[in-house]
Amino acid sequence: MIRKIITIDKETCNGCGLCVNACHEGAIGLVDGKATLLRDDYCDGLGNCLPVCPVNAISFEDREALEYNEAEVQKNMAKKKPATTAPVFQGCPGSRANVINHTPGQKEENTAAEEYSKPISMLNQWPVQIKLVPVNAPYFDNANLLIAADCTAYAYGDFHNKFIKNKITLIGCPKLDEGDYSEKLTEILKHNNIKNITVVRMTVPCCGGIVNAVTTALKNSGKMIPWQVVTISPDGSIVE
Repeated sequence: MIRKIITIDKETCNGCGLCVNACHEGAIGLVDGKATLLRDDYCDGLGNCLPVCPVNAISFEDREALEYNEAEVQKNMAKKKPATTAPVFQGCPGSRANVINHTPGQKEENTAAEEYSKPISMLNQWPVQIKLVPVNAPYFDNANLLIAADCTAYAYGDFHNKFIKNKITLIGCPKLDEGDYSEKLTEILKHNNIKNITVVRMTVPCCGGIVNAVTTALKNSGKMIPWQVVTISPDGSIVE
């Protein structure tokens, strides 16, 4: 039968494995370091894998393919992921979603006197790059979201305490990164309960791209989420 099914550009694929985890049917695996459609009848054609690919290596095509076989998918997934075991991450280690657990009371002990002699990270999760973060990472649930241009952390001296503390952090540079962040951000907002968003950008014009991406994502998500924009100058000042 002719039906819609995914196709993967092996040349473009970077082997990060995010699509492997996004596919709930087990249709995709890593073969020789590249994402590969393992069986046509495992692919439901819904494309959950598309928005998580950081290099846009996955797309749809209409071609002759076996019909989606839900019974076989369930049997296969039952064998791969028994209910008594946790899912096994199969992708790039740098893209694995992790919650960072600081020592109890560590953040509270970061007093003004200790701030410079004993700096403490306020980062709560990994990864932080917009292109790499999994859309369905558990730390997005009820998150206060920080979306920052990557230069801001270098320009503003107390970035961890002022902006990262108690937030889930995403960073990117719209001038240097290929593609549009809005699609990935839309999926994150759609599929998670985000409480609020803080966007931190530089005064340079190209940083407007990160604000535009968030604006577009908010519109496309169909959700009303409180958000604010903070602008940093190259000398480290907050521009009102």
